[in-house]
Amino acid sequence: MVKHFLDLHEIDAADLRKMIDDGIKVKKARAGKPKGTKDDDKSLEGYTLAAIFEKPSTRTRVSFDMAMRQLGGDAMVLNSGDLQLGRGETVEDTAKVLSRFVDAIMIRTDAHSKLTELAKHATIPVINGLTNDSHPCQLMADVMTFEEHKGSIKNKIIAWSGDGNNMVTSWIHAAAKFDFEFRIACPEELNPDQRALDWAREVGANVHVTRSAEEAAVGADCLVTDTWVSMGDDAGDRHNLLAPFQIDEKLMEKAASDAIFMHCLPAHREEEATAAVMDGPQSVIFDEAENRLHAQKAVLRWCLNAAS
Repeated sequence: MVKHFLDLHEIDAADLRKMIDDGIKVKKARAGKPKGTKDDDKSLEGYTLAAIFEKPSTRTRVSFDMAMRQLGGDAMVLNSGDLQLGRGETVEDTAKVLSRFVDAIMIRTDAHSKLTELAKHATIPVINGLTNDSHPCQLMADVMTFEEHKGSIKNKIIAWSGDGNNMVTSWIHAAAKFDFEFRIACPEELNPDQRALDWAREVGANVHVTRSAEEAAVGADCLVTDTWVSMGDDAGDRHNLLAPFQIDEKLMEKAASDAIFMHCLPAHREEEATAAVMDGPQSVIFDEAENRLHAQKAVLRWCLNAAS
């Protein structure tokens, strides 16, 4: 059976745990090695990934490319303008053609339906590199980063402050799968996806929505946010709506004394978070960015049945 990595809520918790543990394992295997060297583990040797980008990217593009290279495989990075998909070819036909050429597809796109249509017709694994609805690869890196700094995420408190966007959806899914409390502080106008909230309620996930950043932050083990204006969004009145949800030093003080700060980047300093927080001792944002590489190695190995 083809194993797609589309959304966290569609994957067994045991498999997600194995991927986190595998990401930590492959990261440790590279510890101390100079840049430019491949991993001793060549588990992706002979495999080729087609990485499709219909949105700009730094971390997703570089991390997937390097993940394949370091594990002995190859990656073809394709912009939408490079493909007939950008000139009217159907997603179905693109999926069927690429399935004849490569071993897996990663796509970073807008409409989530494009991702699911690709997976429906592909005979090889399809990986969600980001859609307007969710960003599960980032969450794997985030969970991995949390556990490196704070131990098991189970029963911990994660507090989100800001826009109820696609990252929030994936955090909601993760809360159920990894069994932690997730508090969401956001304005009513930018509420999380109701489908995700309904799903969380159905499965008994410990997820709460509040209109107070301070209420969400009290005693939290991690404060997390994202840019206020995502790619393709109209800024509109977002800055005024979200100003009370900025993560600054005062908000960090409401969290646990050893709390960490996370942000998936790119960031707009002095908007969603202050520079003092982003560059402060509790910030783990660059560990988080690096862990995209290692977590995605684990995702790729799981999809391709290549994990040792």
